[in-house]
Amino acid sequence: MMPLAHIPVMRDEAVAMLAPADAKIYLDGTFGGGGYTRAILDRAACTVWAIDRDPQAVARGAALAAAHPGRLHILQGRISDLLNLLSSSGVKQLDGAVFDLGVSSYQIDDATRGFSFRHDGPLDMRMGSSEMTAAELINTVSESDLADILYEFGEEKAARRIARAIIARRGLQEFKTTADLAGVIRSVVRPDKSGIDPATRSFQALRIAVNDELADIAAALTQAADMLAPGGRLVVVSFHSLEDRIVKRFFAAAAGRAPTASRHAPARLQDLPTPKFRLLTGGPVTPSAEEALRNPRARSAKLRAMERLAA
Repeated sequence: MMPLAHIPVMRDEAVAMLAPADAKIYLDGTFGGGGYTRAILDRAACTVWAIDRDPQAVARGAALAAAHPGRLHILQGRISDLLNLLSSSGVKQLDGAVFDLGVSSYQIDDATRGFSFRHDGPLDMRMGSSEMTAAELINTVSESDLADILYEFGEEKAARRIARAIIARRGLQEFKTTADLAGVIRSVVRPDKSGIDPATRSFQALRIAVNDELADIAAALTQAADMLAPGGRLVVVSFHSLEDRIVKRFFAAAAGRAPTASRHAPARLQDLPTPKFRLLTGGPVTPSAEEALRNPRARSAKLRAMERLAA
């Protein structure tokens, strides 16, 4: 099956929050299908540096870069290495950065990438090319470690039952395809009232584990924030609670709203560092009802943004 066109979630809201201006430098940390980057370039006569760990995404971006000579530069690598990638390219400071976290439609809809239980394909799930595949993980990890992965990264309540079933089956035959794994999961987890496929949370967990996504996000937020010039903005769109929790806590700490002081020890308030950022979103911005209806993948999205204060 050919992958469908990627539909960038909350593109207009994210770019409006980023507020691109002429002659400024911006980072699109998750290039994907280039939807955010294209909108930023159209909004102002600025320069965009884009990063993606997926070589297919970088290749797709060649035409967009050619259409904006000197204004778009695409780098292949992990967002957790953005400081090194940008510094090596001569970029020392940013006027804004945006991240659209998670997996792209190109990756989900391409059966050969193995991200989705809806299309039978090899059990891969790698966003890049150097990670261990999902098949290698499933066929080698211990039952307890597998249960931990499913519970921690998928918030799957039936993690132990699923892990037990997977270990029992792989003793007879190794897992190779997405349909095979999804079938085993569905054999032990019944559909609930939400209508969500029983394999959803487990596939999310395996994808996160294979690509070490949460550690990548935490490192990328720190590095991007450090590179922002005064007035620079950091905009992040997340898609599940694990991602959003990392973003929410990081933003709160950067804005001086982390729960570091106790009301029973007011003296500690004097030791709090001066905030370097201000929140632009009091709570998460969510997609409009129209967008959620038009693009079901947008339903769980949350946008948060903050701005660096003057030094």
